[in-house]
Amino acid sequence: MTKALNIFAVTKTTNKKDGKSSKYPLDGLSLDDRNPDFIELWLPVWEWLYRYYFRVQSDGWHHVPASGKMLVVGSHNGGLAAPDMFMFLYEWFRRYGTERLAYGLMHPTVWKVSPEIASMGVECGALQAHPKMAIAALRKNAAVLVYPGGAQDVFRPHHLRDKIYFAGRKGFIKLALREEAPIVPIVSHGAHDTLIVLADLYEQVKQLHELGMPWLFGIDPVVFPVYLGLPWGLSIGPLPNLPLPVQIRTRVCEPIVFERYGSEAARDRDYVDACFDRVTAQMQEQLDCLAGK
Repeated sequence: MTKALNIFAVTKTTNKKDGKSSKYPLDGLSLDDRNPDFIELWLPVWEWLYRYYFRVQSDGWHHVPASGKMLVVGSHNGGLAAPDMFMFLYEWFRRYGTERLAYGLMHPTVWKVSPEIASMGVECGALQAHPKMAIAALRKNAAVLVYPGGAQDVFRPHHLRDKIYFAGRKGFIKLALREEAPIVPIVSHGAHDTLIVLADLYEQVKQLHELGMPWLFGIDPVVFPVYLGLPWGLSIGPLPNLPLPVQIRTRVCEPIVFERYGSEAARDRDYVDACFDRVTAQMQEQLDCLAGK
């Protein structure tokens, strides 16, 4: 109980390396703000969710390279709660410890909506989703976790729950090619049933915005889902939710190493498209297996 309470009481006041004062909010633009002690405080909470609430089953961890840089690429599920992501992080830390360098790319909007939550994410290893931050982490031989589909993926309609959907974003491929980093795909099944996304009304709401309706917090939400879930029942907009206790299954897929790397390969549009198709095809095949198709 004390550990759980400490999670919300911890305020980062010193940098372990240089002892200098550091205060919230943390901006996600430094590799040095990751705090293994803070991660340790979260582990008992995540463990309970992992074992008893989501009853997670996972496999394929033998595919994770023992060391070195890698780009871990996942498909987002389950609304803003994204329970599959947190359960993957828990198992990563349980298997490899909190000291092994691992970072995750987080959308800059989080800092605008809630700097406090963003700062907690930074202490767990979150970086602003910008190429320069991903490059810096990879050049420290870290694992970098990215969910290319973003909001469109995490709030994709329920009938697309068993589809890999990256909204056409291929920047992660260019990043892997430039930095000569293997891609380790991860897929999960079940988390998209922790809420039921009925539809995305973004285009309709965007028209109202163009007629003068302001965005909440002054931020374009990119998606505007209608969903069934806790605690709201029927909800509209990308609001936080409490995930239903649905079992989650996760699979770490075989690493993908491309035939060509370097800046020239990253500028070759056809080659980037082919690499993108290779990654999404492997992920879709493994997701079909998890879904029993």
